[in-house]
Amino acid sequence: MSDLTRFPITARWPAEDPGVIQLYSFPTPNGVKVSIALEELGLAYEPHLVTLSDTDVKSPAFLSLNPNNKIPAIIDPDGPEGPLGLFESGAILLYLAEKTGKLAGRNAAEKAVVTQWLMFQMGGLGPMLGQLGFFVKFAGAAIEDPRPRDRYVSEARRLLAVLEGALEGRDWIAGEYSIADIAIVPWLRALDFYGARELVGWADHPNLVAYLDRFLARPAVQKGLNIPARPA
Repeated sequence: MSDLTRFPITARWPAEDPGVIQLYSFPTPNGVKVSIALEELGLAYEPHLVTLSDTDVKSPAFLSLNPNNKIPAIIDPDGPEGPLGLFESGAILLYLAEKTGKLAGRNAAEKAVVTQWLMFQMGGLGPMLGQLGFFVKFAGAAIEDPRPRDRYVSEARRLLAVLEGALEGRDWIAGEYSIADIAIVPWLRALDFYGARELVGWADHPNLVAYLDRFLARPAVQKGLNIPARPA
């Protein structure tokens, strides 16, 4: 049995089965990426609910694993050189794909394309749609100056147009289903939660509408979106 006691986070979120991957997350677009990937890859894991409140993500226990105080994070008891703690959703997706040899392309060229679209999400789509949500649904919605919201609406439309064009004639963004899709689609799904679909002209993107439906129909995606995580 693996000994995870050197990870202080396990004192607050104890592992029932320290022999499987420990997932510390919350069902945000970034958070569900990892649970979906774990389900798609068939990896055993134990989910722990880490809320977005300061009492959780800024607690000494959580900061010991992720000093950037953001979900998700994992501990893999079967890491390449012993138990491994890891944060940043994109880094975790790459790690899990490399660990299993799945969902990241079959050769160097395919892997490069998958990584390209993963970086598109990490550096562009996620941050921009997250800011859009802030100015449409959350505290930023109270700001009277329309320029901040208009800036992110415009950028969201631009990024959606990029994806719409890239999906012409294909089911998945990098050709075959991959971690790039797992990274991208939860953010597209979030537009409905933000109440921003009409603002960004969602209905004018038929390839994206079908893409989201295709993704949500996958059994592993449905499981990964609804994990029964244990709170601290």
